[in-house]
Amino acid sequence: MTLKLGVPSKGRLMEKTFEWFGARGITLQRTGNEREYAGAVEGIDNVSLILLSAGEIPRELAAGRIHLGVTGTDLVREKLALWDQLVEPMEELQFGHADLIIAVPQAWVDVDTLDDLDAAAAAFRQHHGFRMRIATKYHRLVRDFLRAGGVADYALVDSQGATEGTVKNETAEAVADITSSGETLRANHLKILSDGLVLQSQATLWRSRMAEMSDLDRKTLGEINRRLG
Repeated sequence: MTLKLGVPSKGRLMEKTFEWFGARGITLQRTGNEREYAGAVEGIDNVSLILLSAGEIPRELAAGRIHLGVTGTDLVREKLALWDQLVEPMEELQFGHADLIIAVPQAWVDVDTLDDLDAAAAAFRQHHGFRMRIATKYHRLVRDFLRAGGVADYALVDSQGATEGTVKNETAEAVADITSSGETLRANHLKILSDGLVLQSQATLWRSRMAEMSDLDRKTLGEINRRLG
């Protein structure tokens, strides 16, 4: 049995993760063609590379099917209800930065805070007869955040596509989404609430609390920790 490391299977996250490990003397590489999720590890013994989508990695860590995994803080905390009992962060990787935020139309000149949003939501329901819709992929995180912020009269609607476009398309009145620069929000005439930061996320190396480990796996983990400094 080898220590299994889950890494995003494509795109910039995969490339940056490969670079990050490479700088610490551990070479990760994809083998086969783009359709094959196979990989190889050099520079350290007893580690096998598992290529997965970033969204699958929290689930695989929680199930104990991989020992280590690289994915965003947002995905771990959204997908795992008791995340801190299932996984622990080993190292923040200093890339993949993004903020999960609440944004409303720029035309809502009187709505700048969560308190304003709560008042607008109540007025919206009274006027339209249904709850204000907030489009998001992050139901757990957003629901908890709005509850803590005292926002009541709203309905979360699922968005797996271009969340920022839902207001323009009239399938939602506000959005809760990941942003790094805010350009897409501005292009869609949306503004972030002044107290609307739900979570700051970045790519992080996580360790599963659920995966079984042999003595050799523990020794390997110790070597990885040593290289992390």
